[in-house]
Amino acid sequence: MPLLGQAALAMWWDLAAEHRAGFEDWHAHEHFPERLGIPGFNRGSRWARTDGGGQFVIYELAAYETLASPAYLARLNAPTPWSTQMMPLHQNMVRCQCRIAESFGGGLAGYLATLRLSPSPGRADELRAALKSRLEVLPLQRGLTGAHLLIVETPDIAQTVEQKIRGGDKTADWIVLTSGYDASALDAVMADALSDAALSQAGAAAQTERTSHRLAFAMTAQDVRVTD
Repeated sequence: MPLLGQAALAMWWDLAAEHRAGFEDWHAHEHFPERLGIPGFNRGSRWARTDGGGQFVIYELAAYETLASPAYLARLNAPTPWSTQMMPLHQNMVRCQCRIAESFGGGLAGYLATLRLSPSPGRADELRAALKSRLEVLPLQRGLTGAHLLIVETPDIAQTVEQKIRGGDKTADWIVLTSGYDASALDAVMADALSDAALSQAGAAAQTERTSHRLAFAMTAQDVRVTD
């Protein structure tokens, strides 16, 4: 199945090794249950970078409007004491509020490759068509389970208390997520169909950002209801 909803919140950040245990405790036992208790939050998953302390988190949302809902903004502007303590530990935050443009396959697998890119001027439609044709066949390949395109569209809302604590966030333009149960299969896709050379030919700008991750923790809204 595809991603659970029509929108997503995707975030990358670095985390110092000495803070990892405390962060994971907070994220699993307070932060995820808090977020997944907000109407419109369907599933959250946290992924640890395979090459170090970086983290990637994606929340799958029922609708784009969830990103500016009163319930969500209330949480962003009233962080708990534990959240207030943890927010400054998020270093080099890239926070992207997105519409899900394409979503193929689904479920949760053990590995995830993330790709941040931008279309070259005047080539957005060309790039999107090329990505769709490549992504839709990936979940059918050995070792792979899902492939998704997210397009960043930031809601017009004021900076929140959590953002102020972190000191401001960066963002991206387009995001490609590819998941699977075989890390080498993901590496092969990144070196071929989604390589810089292939993407440039399809209409992408030269600069891309790539990270590889393993699944650390996931929770759904149903999990929160069951534990209430």
